[in-house]
Amino acid sequence: MRLRDGWWRGFEATVLALTLALAACGGERASANGSDAEPSAAPPSAEIEAASDSLPEALLGTAPPPRGETVSYYDADPAAAGYLVTPAGAGPHPAVILIHEWDGLNDRVRQVADALADEGYVALAADLYSGRTGSNREENMALVQEARANPAALIANLNAAVAFLRSREDVTGRVGTMGWCFGGGVALSYALGGDDHDATAIFYGSLVTDPDSLAALDHEIYGTFAEMDGGIPPSQVEAFVAALREAGVANDVHVYDAVDHGFWLWVDEDPAVRTAPAADAWARLKAYLARALASG
Repeated sequence: MRLRDGWWRGFEATVLALTLALAACGGERASANGSDAEPSAAPPSAEIEAASDSLPEALLGTAPPPRGETVSYYDADPAAAGYLVTPAGAGPHPAVILIHEWDGLNDRVRQVADALADEGYVALAADLYSGRTGSNREENMALVQEARANPAALIANLNAAVAFLRSREDVTGRVGTMGWCFGGGVALSYALGGDDHDATAIFYGSLVTDPDSLAALDHEIYGTFAEMDGGIPPSQVEAFVAALREAGVANDVHVYDAVDHGFWLWVDEDPAVRTAPAADAWARLKAYLARALASG
């Protein structure tokens, strides 16, 4: 197992970040708009249509059924049912691990994995809940609390995902992670406490704002956040960016105006408001993964 220097300090920060991540997701997608604020004026329909054309169908709710395969990648938990999809062509390709939201690995995440395969990545959607998913707030929170009770097991699960990908002949060895809310917080936790990897993309996940802890990071960090997110407000994102800068960690972090928690993965819940910022975040993500996972 290949670990970075300062792993133990990073692991302590992992436990803190994961605890915060699980707490912040309690209100995830409680409603389509998620806020009592008045909705913003929608952009003209032509602008929405143009932005929609640049988004993967997965985010718009129009993607076909997932085309990949279920894989067992974590020997310590045979019930963990990951989802693997590969690009056309023999490769080798860089790889991305997708980390699900608080309700578990569902078809929306699998369809995003398909979209990443279309962009040239071997995509593995990890399963942190041993094949289970939640269908309501109570079930989701029960799964979240179970995960919080053993953060080391989450790190081990993702270490196994990295090893699984690097063992494949069609993978270059360059691996990144990305996740949303619960999964976004876990992605940051994993960057601090897991095996060495090459990219971390956080979508409205809980944050660590201690520069000494963040100094353990050895790659650029991507972040997409929402102005109207009550769990992770812009002030926390600003503190995170300030701490990254103090720690000397390169970053591409952006807070999008007039959108709320969950806006990127579920554009179809409020397309008039979410389409344009989601398209910009998707363009940023593609550029980030291209530079972070390019073969050196």
